[in-house]
Amino acid sequence: MNKLSTQTLPFLLENSIKLYANNNALSFVSDEPYTYSDMHAEVEKIKALLRKLGIRNGDKVAILSRNMPNWGIAFFAITSIGAVAVPLLPDFHENEIKNIIEHSEAKSIFISELMYPKIENLDDNLLESIVFMDDFKVVKSSASQENNKSDYIVQEDDLASIIYTSGTTGKSKGVMLTHKNLVFDAIQVLTVEHVKSRHRFLSILPLSHTYENTLGLIVPILQGASVYYLEKPPTANVLIPAMAKVKPTHILSVPMVIEKIYKNKVLPSFTKNATIASLYKVSFIRKILNRLAGKKLKETFGGKLEFFGVGGAALDPFVEKFLREAKFPYAIGYGLTESAPMISGANPRDVRYRATGPTMQGVQIKINNPDPKTGEGEVWAKGDNIMKGYYKEPELTKEVLTEDGWLKTGDRGYFGKDNYLYLKGRIKNMIVGSSGENIYPEEIESVINNFKYVLESIVIEKKGKLIALVHFNHEELEKQFHHLKDEAVHIAKKKVDELKEELHAYINSKVNKFSRINAVIPQSNPFEKTATQKIKRYLYC
Repeated sequence: MNKLSTQTLPFLLENSIKLYANNNALSFVSDEPYTYSDMHAEVEKIKALLRKLGIRNGDKVAILSRNMPNWGIAFFAITSIGAVAVPLLPDFHENEIKNIIEHSEAKSIFISELMYPKIENLDDNLLESIVFMDDFKVVKSSASQENNKSDYIVQEDDLASIIYTSGTTGKSKGVMLTHKNLVFDAIQVLTVEHVKSRHRFLSILPLSHTYENTLGLIVPILQGASVYYLEKPPTANVLIPAMAKVKPTHILSVPMVIEKIYKNKVLPSFTKNATIASLYKVSFIRKILNRLAGKKLKETFGGKLEFFGVGGAALDPFVEKFLREAKFPYAIGYGLTESAPMISGANPRDVRYRATGPTMQGVQIKINNPDPKTGEGEVWAKGDNIMKGYYKEPELTKEVLTEDGWLKTGDRGYFGKDNYLYLKGRIKNMIVGSSGENIYPEEIESVINNFKYVLESIVIEKKGKLIALVHFNHEELEKQFHHLKDEAVHIAKKKVDELKEELHAYINSKVNKFSRINAVIPQSNPFEKTATQKIKRYLYC
């Protein structure tokens, strides 16, 4: 494991430059990569630019950009002079961006040209400088004086980043992460997965989310590995040729990506033919078919995949069962933005069904006030990766951080006999039944989401009744009846009504008596989601 005498981002980068100067560092899929030596030169240029723009240690600098090599260069340059990076999610609304820039008191922003319209209408006095991320061209500068101070020596407890959570519960909060928080977490991740300098990462999640930021940028840089970025959004037409070219060994993902592949590609291949569908129900034949599907899937990912990290939300149990039988190299990790992010996880060799993995080395996890019968309680975590607090929100900070440093995660879980952590769901989502039973919507949703033509769902409580809001695949239904032309849409709608009744009966045949649904309500539009594709429940409750 890579141990650093000083746990700061500039020290980490300097160490990697010494060890891996000629290794490929960052690149677009189709471009010539920056080596670590090239990256160092670029970071030095941007540090000089920041000083010229009057940025000093402690100043906040926002980043609003799609993923690209320059994102990492800007991030390391900002944090290396002691300034604080404020990464913004590309899908944040203009109003949200304005609020965050005001709240964080960002003096400058690095922004990709594509995102520029999102800040065009900001008050002129809100930002002192604006720099295009694509080529580091300064498009606005009103700095009163250049920062001529000699290099500030960054300390481990200095703030490195304020990451505003996309949140499933409403208002964004600014999570303050220090250099030590981020570097410590990156180092401890290596106790779960031994990243090596020969490894190639393909980045598909936003770098402004701490999951991709720590595990998909800081970890590979720490180990001298290579990271490749897509020039366009990760649709199948972009991803498949990119994976064939890069042949990634590591990809970080959210459950939705692999769940879509399973539902849209894998499962139909076993159910479209009546004979295969009946054979697929036989356990040992299903395992053989899944194993063959796994080989094909691995080839689709470039043929060299060693680690497909799944985090950010719970993986569907049916999909996980397929991945296990397919011998697909999936890995599970668990954490929060507030823990920089990872606190438990397992690599593909050690992963266990439905578990998030054992506690990561150097971190403590305890189940607070566990139920004497089930052992379930709130998951609390402690370690050098736990945030300083929420920026300018001391009361909110007190709600989640105890005086002795424990982070209340808001997740309910338990430790199995194997010492692996198992999660039941978010405490805020938990519904208490009429006789005091704990009902976890996520468990019912996993049943619903495996019903034919269902894309996604959420289960909520309304006036003491359990309601399933379900988004059906209208496009797929219309395809079934495309030969009827003008009638297709009408028949598809009629089919949804039939499916609704069928689904209602199906759910209630699969769940506990106290978890039975009272109504299924179809939703015509997809649910609004966070960066890690979790549904924003607060919008629908």
